[in-house]
Amino acid sequence: METRAAVAALAALAQDSRLAIFRTLVQAGPAGLAAGKIGELTGIAPSSLSFHLKELAHAGLVEAQPAGRFVIYTANFDTMNALLGFLTENCCGGNPCSPVHTPACATDKEST
Repeated sequence: METRAAVAALAALAQDSRLAIFRTLVQAGPAGLAAGKIGELTGIAPSSLSFHLKELAHAGLVEAQPAGRFVIYTANFDTMNALLGFLTENCCGGNPCSPVHTPACATDKEST
């Protein structure tokens, strides 16, 4: 991830409502949620919700897919993982130091 994209993503997440929306979509997983359900779960009014979803989409953190009369929003996990990788790229001088160093939603998690 380039610095400019990381700054855009971090700026989009640096707002209470947008962070709540993004976390809700991450919890929903790849199936995503309709805008009405996002508003219901976050308590954000529809007029504000569309603005915040647009800002998250502009930063590449959220994607929208039409589904009949609804639009389903999903978190862009590739962008999320790229941002986490960018933030931890030089963590601890290249030495593993924390479970946070592993990208989220990795498919190769070790079993305990």
